Amino acid sequence: MKLRQIGRDGPMISPIGIGAMSFSNFYGPTTEAESHAVLDTAMELGVTHIDTANVYGGGGSEKAIGSYFKARKGARDHFHVATKAAITRDAEGNRYHDNSAAHLEAELDKSLAKLGVDHVDLFYVHRRDPDVPIEEVTESLARLVASGKAGAIGFSEIAPSSLRRAAAVHPVAAVQSEYSLSTRAPELGLVQACAELGTALVAFSPVGRSLLTDTPLSREVMAQLPWMASNPRFTEPNLSFNLAAAEKFRALAAQMGTSAAALSIAWLLHQGDHVIPIPGTRSVDHFRQLAAGMDLSLTDSDLAAIEAVLPVGWAHGDRYSDAQWVGPERFC
Repeated sequence: MKLRQIGRDGPMISPIGIGAMSFSNFYGPTTEAESHAVLDTAMELGVTHIDTANVYGGGGSEKAIGSYFKARKGARDHFHVATKAAITRDAEGNRYHDNSAAHLEAELDKSLAKLGVDHVDLFYVHRRDPDVPIEEVTESLARLVASGKAGAIGFSEIAPSSLRRAAAVHPVAAVQSEYSLSTRAPELGLVQACAELGTALVAFSPVGRSLLTDTPLSREVMAQLPWMASNPRFTEPNLSFNLAAAEKFRALAAQMGTSAAALSIAWLLHQGDHVIPIPGTRSVDHFRQLAAGMDLSLTDSDLAAIEAVLPVGWAHGDRYSDAQWVGPERFC
């Protein structure tokens, strides 16, 4: 396994990580035991990175990881741990983004308690508050590094211009963005800016929220999940178009002797040595499929075949609804 560096001077980690939103009930019900089984498999396969957040399952994801560390000797030393903060709610339950130094440190302290650790290896601002200059936010994060509570800093869903401003203040180890064969927007500047600055591009939803796997979530399940039930790509008529287009990709993967999930991961890994996919799953078998993508070597011919069946812009519908777009920075 060829390791990848997270940040210009950061540690080497596995080519993929675990997106621990799946340790909550976001994509359907799960249990702590199922989350622990995925982590056991990750350790077996040499996957060393976990990405979570304080809001996943109302803290349930962090608690599941923390209980795993408590139960499995040596697990904390095996894993490079990232968490995020900044998404919160007011007294009436309305969501907003708080990038203040006091909020970020208070939320990080809560995360450390849930995880049962004295520091995290990477701490992200989950969503930017546009009213707070990113230079000021970066200085707040830098103080958390100086305090020893975080090993490095990152941002989720920011524009290349914001990354450059932040990196002028303090090294930014990682930027997290949705990136997959169905979401190619990062190629319009973010992939390049991360490479230029020595920042890892951590790709979430790398299998298109199940579209780019052999077993996409059923229509019935999608309809029962609030986020997907209101997302343009997973509602009709777009859903039917997207399922039909992805079927060609599944057929190609089968012809190549692999799973669609593995091929999706392999494609991302071929987009740059600084790209680190973080697939999430509640299934050990599915995680093994995803991890198999680390071992796939794709030729130029293979990459061309993938582009032929899923050309840039193939997906029907925006990746977010208007309400879901509140927070991520648009830059193209």
